[in-house]
Amino acid sequence: MTALTEAMAAARGIAGGVPGGVFAGGEWRASSSGAVLAVDDPGTGETIAEVADAQVEDGLAALAAAADAQAPWAATPPRERGEILRRAYELIVSRRDDLALLMTLEMGKPLAESQAEITYAAEFFRWFSEEAVRIDGGYLVAPGGGSRVVVARQPVGPSLLVTPWNFPMAMGTRKIGPALAAGCTVVVKPARQTPLSMFALVRILEEAGLPSGVVNVFTTSRSGEVTSQLLRDPRLRKLSFTGSTEVGRTLLAQCASRVLRTSMELGGNAPFLVFDDADLDAAVEGAVQAKMRNIGEACTAANRFYVQRGVAREFGEALAKRLGALAIGHGLDPATRVGPLIDQRALANVAGLVDEARVGGAEVLTGGERIDGAGNFYRPTVLTGVTHGVRAVREEIFGPVAPIIAFDDEDDALAMANDTEYGLAAYVFTEGLERGLRVCERLESGMVGLNQGVISNPAAPFGGVKQSGLGREGGRVGIDEYLEIKYMSIRAPW
Repeated sequence: MTALTEAMAAARGIAGGVPGGVFAGGEWRASSSGAVLAVDDPGTGETIAEVADAQVEDGLAALAAAADAQAPWAATPPRERGEILRRAYELIVSRRDDLALLMTLEMGKPLAESQAEITYAAEFFRWFSEEAVRIDGGYLVAPGGGSRVVVARQPVGPSLLVTPWNFPMAMGTRKIGPALAAGCTVVVKPARQTPLSMFALVRILEEAGLPSGVVNVFTTSRSGEVTSQLLRDPRLRKLSFTGSTEVGRTLLAQCASRVLRTSMELGGNAPFLVFDDADLDAAVEGAVQAKMRNIGEACTAANRFYVQRGVAREFGEALAKRLGALAIGHGLDPATRVGPLIDQRALANVAGLVDEARVGGAEVLTGGERIDGAGNFYRPTVLTGVTHGVRAVREEIFGPVAPIIAFDDEDDALAMANDTEYGLAAYVFTEGLERGLRVCERLESGMVGLNQGVISNPAAPFGGVKQSGLGREGGRVGIDEYLEIKYMSIRAPW
């Protein structure tokens, strides 16, 4: 039996033990209609599980459970809330390998990356277990002296958390962790392509001692219909969404009628700037990390590469050599470094972006083609001679494609880098400290990596500017998204 065969058997066994229903009020139940959704392995196209396809009434049942549990959960001492998150952190870490097998089976990323995501996901629970006891307020004498100003921070209330398929556990813990720490109950809607990791996480939270109704979960093929009903329900107090800017705009419009509290982590189009004084070996390594993490299916992925003209060819050829040598295959194969894209639609989109760039005169240094056979595979691709107006530069690629554009000077690079509606992440490589800081400050982006290709960190505020979102997740400010500020004026006649 090969390593891949063994891993596949183990992963399917784990998937078979994960409940696949609607989880509401501490109980697993079938969809009210009896409908189910197939969960497919993107590396083979085969169905690995069937889960409940929630209807509107199932979503409302989950919200009802969250609303019923809100008052007692908010009254639970912060230390107790934090200890539950801490126990969940420890359980996730202890089961990292099994959880990684499950994630790779349903999402496709290489097993080593799934293991790294499980560790990353667990850290959000550890971080916010510590933040639960640090929710503070304020006390001061009013300027006129006749009263005292008391400021308290209280939980927002029942929250709807909508998570994407590309980081099926980390995007969950990044939202659930601060919500629970703040004293909010939640309804989680994971993506239909990758619900199993979230279901496994719910089981862990149950085992850690989370009371019934505090976390409720469903997935559905009718996201728009179910979500819109929840957003109109007065029991819901907040929406946290991670996904495309297009869907985010629609949800914001729906939230406007109730002036619902929102957090939005939306699309990205990260520029990767390489100046002629950069350490090119470090820049290429950083490019591999920033481009190929999660097969390029990440909102923080480097999307367009601006390289100073004098080193553009050398950088492009070195990057093409690195990407062209990466082993492609099923994510459960230990040798794999590039797994499949999530589905056929994603594969067709990536192929279309490359084909259009090629028609526009781009040169393919490596890749540029699908791989025949089962699964949704596309070869890592490096393009040079790309024009700034092609879709591969204007749109989020979400795949293993690196378009390179040469620039002449700093102002030229910044003008192109900032010429986008997005502003989530950016990367800069230069050995000049003054230039590095100056460029970081001038980039219109919520996050910047200076001489490094990985920037995600549970202790740092994650989020973007412009149409890349509203609010921040992680760091000390992450819990603020789930807290309301209350001011109390207390008469003080003495």
